[in-house]
Amino acid sequence: MNIIEELAGELCRIILPIEEEVFFGDPKSNIAICTLSSMNLLKEISKSSIIKEVAIAGRLLSENKGIDSLVRSVISNENINTIILCGKDVLGHNSGDSLLCLYKNGMDANNKIIGSISPHPILTISKKEVSKFQGQVKIINKIGKTSISELKGIIETLRQTQ
Repeated sequence: MNIIEELAGELCRIILPIEEEVFFGDPKSNIAICTLSSMNLLKEISKSSIIKEVAIAGRLLSENKGIDSLVRSVISNENINTIILCGKDVLGHNSGDSLLCLYKNGMDANNKIIGSISPHPILTISKKEVSKFQGQVKIINKIGKTSISELKGIIETLRQTQ
């Protein structure tokens, strides 16, 4: 990133502060939920019975630092083997699309997510971490879905097949 982009990002953080929200559920669960930019969905999950069925629920707003953080968090918890990717993708950043591209394609020699349409899909994680992430989890792509009842159905199906 260049200095102008860094300043713009800092200005956005000051003018439009976005809470760092992650909710923890059952530490023995193998499921994580990522609500992308759907903060209301994330809060709804935290107050519903779903939170007792998942290890963690959080959001993903950026195609770089956010994905770095998500991958590191997931590979640090070897119980997690499923990520339900839901909610509305972040306009302009397309962080959900970038996460799917990383999962499917990895990253190139310059740490750029292969196939990403995001403006700055450059990661700081290592190829070894990406490989571990790819081998550890499966991603259930429900981008655009914001229904609690649909999430409950997905989790129930996952529980029945385990």
